[in-house]
Amino acid sequence: MLLHLDFALEMPIYQQIRNEIVRGIAAGELPPGTQMPPIRTLAENLGVNMMTVNKAYGLLKQEGYLQADRRSGTVVAPCQTGALSDATRAALELACSEARAAGVPLETVLDLCRRTYGEM
Repeated sequence: MLLHLDFALEMPIYQQIRNEIVRGIAAGELPPGTQMPPIRTLAENLGVNMMTVNKAYGLLKQEGYLQADRRSGTVVAPCQTGALSDATRAALELACSEARAAGVPLETVLDLCRRTYGEM
């Protein structure tokens, strides 16, 4: 699993790790049941503190993307229910508000969403 982190971004590293894993799940690179690297291993590979990876994994577990398995460690959880989390809804609402404030027509936003969703 290759994660792309940008240490120059204002976004926290744990959030970047979380986002990269969610992208991997959405793209099918991390199908359900995939064993995730142990926290220590991933932290060493990325050159970050173990607590940073622990925070990202904790968030992903809380959101239902990962689950702890006593036999195999942390694995990608089975597919979601088809509903968006409150945080995702809020992020989508903010993105739509920004698009509307910038004067972007609804059809342009919908086309962009369709293309982005289709590229996964």
